[in-house]
Amino acid sequence: MPQTDRKTVRRVMMSRKVASAWITKVATPEFRFRVLSGHKDLRRMVSLLRSFRDAKVKIAGLSPLPDLGVREDGGSITVWSSKREALVALKDWFEKRGYETTGVW
Repeated sequence: MPQTDRKTVRRVMMSRKVASAWITKVATPEFRFRVLSGHKDLRRMVSLLRSFRDAKVKIAGLSPLPDLGVREDGGSITVWSSKREALVALKDWFEKRGYETTGVW
């Protein structure tokens, strides 16, 4: 029995190494921020951001983000992307218009 335990442990260790190598190769960093509702209505903003992502709508001073993710969380919107600089510019755009944000993290 000790030999089968060694083989099993060896297989588990090999599969962990393979999984770790694959995740390291495929993974990309992701940055997020939240737009808090406060006194403003956010329902239209979700649609605007999705249209911006699909290049159907242009926002002055910003270039479209094809990997932009948007999710409505009740009283806030969560926005994420792998491009930090573009996300910071989008956050600044929201703050200029009076929305409160959490900052990019």
